[in-house]
Amino acid sequence: MTRNQNDVLAVASQSGATVTFFDAVTYDRLGEVAVPREPHELCFDAARRLLYCTITYRSGYYHANGGRARELAVIDPDSRRLVDVVDLGPERGPHGIALDPSGELLWVSVEAYGDESGGLLALDAETLEPVRRVPAGAPGPHWFVITPDGRRACTANKEAPFVSVLDLASGELLDRVALPGGSEGIAVSGDGRHLYVAGPKADFGAGAPVRDGGVRIVDTATGAVAGTLPADGYVFPVHVTATGLLLAGELRTTEGDSALGGQAPGLLRVYDGAGRQEPARVPVGAFPLTITSSPDGRYGYVAAVVSSTVTVVDLAAATAVATLEVGRSGEPGAHGLAYVPAA
Repeated sequence: MTRNQNDVLAVASQSGATVTFFDAVTYDRLGEVAVPREPHELCFDAARRLLYCTITYRSGYYHANGGRARELAVIDPDSRRLVDVVDLGPERGPHGIALDPSGELLWVSVEAYGDESGGLLALDAETLEPVRRVPAGAPGPHWFVITPDGRRACTANKEAPFVSVLDLASGELLDRVALPGGSEGIAVSGDGRHLYVAGPKADFGAGAPVRDGGVRIVDTATGAVAGTLPADGYVFPVHVTATGLLLAGELRTTEGDSALGGQAPGLLRVYDGAGRQEPARVPVGAFPLTITSSPDGRYGYVAAVVSSTVTVVDLAAATAVATLEVGRSGEPGAHGLAYVPAA
């Protein structure tokens, strides 16, 4: 599928409490929808023409927040209106979100359930009623992926030195893939043979140096780390395109006294699927936090939360072709992304 006229890019702004819509071809701003405070990630359901948005915190972000939220906003992306806000309580801190390959279950990662650690919550995609919960066996599961066969999920755990491998049918914790220092973003190859996990978890305190930062390549058959794609700074988002390219967003830090330190413009690293080639490097906004791509794999989109921008990258040319301003001018915020093909 290629980019078509009337395709739309949706972007969540966590500080602006909005989801903004851009024309995916001309990059014109089409409008925005107000949602509850602190929207984080987006997921488009093509079968029902709905856009789901997780509301993760009452204020702030993972490292420093004003309490975990528990809502899921439902948006009609064609009329650009909020149609529902679903209360997921007593689950708290919903963040990552994905449909299973069948399109029948909407999975959401949650950071906590009462006094229990986090896990994955399955919602019936028609009713949005909870039908299953799978514990991750770790605190702070944040991002996750579902394998292409729909049988397993893998959660990146900020506070645990491993990635959890979960059986979605039985709810069993099948494996713990060792990742000392915790992990950030996670992606899976199109054939399901490899996981790509960003780590370690970022530590912004006291100008702490990055140790062994980069993307781990995990063999899903054995659960072994087969290699590392090194980076100079912390890596947060990772994404695999339809053509098999691996995209990784690297932070570049400076001296700063905020909880997130000082953030300089970041980098998008573009690898071939196996990471065998030296990556192309494309400058993007400050603190790249989410990546998605067009259905044909030609364009990458990098949301940067500190600069509150989305950089549009021509992946074939490894060149930025547009920068989209998101949310309120001068305020951080750009986070979740979803590509919405025309009806």
